[in-house]
Amino acid sequence: MTLMKGREIGKDFFYGYIIVTVSFIIMFIFWAAFYAFGVFFKPVLKEFNWTRAMTAGAFSLCSIVQGLLSIAMGELTDRFGPRLVMTICGLFLGLGYILMSQVSAIWHLYLFYGVIVGVGMGGSFVPLSSTIARWFVERRSMMTGIVLSGTGIGALIGPPVVSRLILGYGWRLSYILMGSTIVLLSTLCAQLLKPETYKMEKNDEYDKKGKDGQKMYIKGLSLREAAYTMDFWILLSMILSLGFCVFAIMVHIVPHAMEIGISTISAANILAVIGGASVFGKVLLGRMADRIGSKQTFIIGFTLMTGALLGFLSVKLESILYFFAALFGFAFGGCVSVESPIVAELFGLISHGLILGVIAFSFLLGGALGPFILGYIFDLTGSYKWGFLFCVVISFLGLILTSTLKRKATPFHPVN
Repeated sequence: MTLMKGREIGKDFFYGYIIVTVSFIIMFIFWAAFYAFGVFFKPVLKEFNWTRAMTAGAFSLCSIVQGLLSIAMGELTDRFGPRLVMTICGLFLGLGYILMSQVSAIWHLYLFYGVIVGVGMGGSFVPLSSTIARWFVERRSMMTGIVLSGTGIGALIGPPVVSRLILGYGWRLSYILMGSTIVLLSTLCAQLLKPETYKMEKNDEYDKKGKDGQKMYIKGLSLREAAYTMDFWILLSMILSLGFCVFAIMVHIVPHAMEIGISTISAANILAVIGGASVFGKVLLGRMADRIGSKQTFIIGFTLMTGALLGFLSVKLESILYFFAALFGFAFGGCVSVESPIVAELFGLISHGLILGVIAFSFLLGGALGPFILGYIFDLTGSYKWGFLFCVVISFLGLILTSTLKRKATPFHPVN
């Protein structure tokens, strides 16, 4: 029988690989559609003559709803497993996009996209990442990175495909086609997800015996218990710092590049480089994390990110800016890939989904603050110099916070 760093199913087949595959597909589908919002932006503006702020506000509402619902989806995953949660999220997401084809008033946009799509996107990270954490132990970070790479690949493929759909069929029919595809593919993939954990099946990691011959398993902490530990608040602050820097750069790097004389097309390509490099960071640094630990990987990620931000602050040559964009993407991709594993490592698996949901919300909270503060600093100073310098400080703070983690896994508890 083939043993893997996780659960064994049957004689020659480890079902964990199916979990990774379908999770990757779902992640790709969700984020390919999500990143296509900008492609629909101008056609919708042209038809209704709404302001950019009014239209973009629906996207902001969607992000807030997504962050809040990620906490609830995490707890539901802990209780009922990923199959039910991802089926519901897929239905909501697809329904939201189908309803977008019927938009005729601004409140429709906020309800259909801001709320309904936001609910669906609430399952885009936490349930799948938590499921991977339950199936894998020693390869947990690498497998999480593979699944999360679906977001970067979705960002590269989704917008071009949707833009061609709009050119051929118009934006309303394109929303129907996109929503129907999401409902079909995501709900079918969700049926292959299984919630089995160390409690339900034999596992070569969790089935080890202690010195007294008793079987062992990681029980872990509840959210309430975790909140009484210093590591929880340190991790919360680390992830907030990460979200602050990532979203600030993703929103402002293109206008910054144009400010220093780089063409519009080349500036947009810088953003694509960040997204593409993040895929490599998620997989390669995720694999490294399985060997050196999540804490050390976060230290590497924050160190590289701080260096990249210093580069953005001082570099004006286009070719060198591409280099620092790749470095930044690689760094934040690696950090994101070990977000779920470090939660499992510090607090165990019993409430992993709920705790990860809270941690993920801190990332989105930082993501809401970063672009706004950077834009505010630019409005005050007329330059991105001080805004990028502030991001350097925030990234370095994340590095310092990471170094203070105790790096102590939840203890094993005996089972009679």
